Amino acid sequence: MPELIAKSALEGRSLTLGGVTLAEVEVGPITSVALFPGGAKLAAKGLKTLGLAMPTPNTFVEKKGVRIVWTGREQAFLIGVAPPAIEGAAVTDQTDGWTVLSLAGAASVEVLARLVPVDLRLPVCPVGTALRTQVNHMNAVILRTGDHAFEIMVFRSMARTAWHELETTISMVAARAGLKI
Repeated sequence: MPELIAKSALEGRSLTLGGVTLAEVEVGPITSVALFPGGAKLAAKGLKTLGLAMPTPNTFVEKKGVRIVWTGREQAFLIGVAPPAIEGAAVTDQTDGWTVLSLAGAASVEVLARLVPVDLRLPVCPVGTALRTQVNHMNAVILRTGDHAFEIMVFRSMARTAWHELETTISMVAARAGLKI
C-alpha cells in the first residue's frame, strides 16, 4: 500500500522584497466551531478548558499559542490545537482546506490596500482584528497580528494564486518606492 506524505500547499515558501516578507506559515490544526441554536453555553464550557471563549465579531484571541478567530455569525476557527470536547456546536476539521500566509513589513498595509476592499490602517484595524473579506477575487480571513504584520488565510486551492497576487503587489510597491528588489 502506498504511503502518503502530507505537504503544505506552498512547501514553506518565503520571500522578502523591499522590506516586506511574505511566507507560508504552519499554524497546526484548524477546526471550525459553528454554534447550534442555543448552544453557546455548552460550547463555552468546552472552550473554557483552553482558557478561551467564542470571539466577538471581527476579533481573534490568542492564549499560549492557541487562537480562536471569528469567521462569521456564531462561527469561529480554533487554531493551533486539537479541539477539546465541545458540545452545542458543529466541530469540523478544516486543516487541509486552508493555507496561511504571513505578510510583515512597514509597507504591508500599502501592499494589502491594493488587494483588499477594507481599510487596514492601524487606527481602524488594530492588532487582534479578524476580518472575513477578499484578497482581490479570493475569499480570505485576515488577522492583524502586529503593527506591521498580518496573517492571511485563503482556501488551499487558491494558495498559489494568492501567493502570485501578493508577490506581484509587493514588487510593485517596492518599485514605486524606488527600493531595490
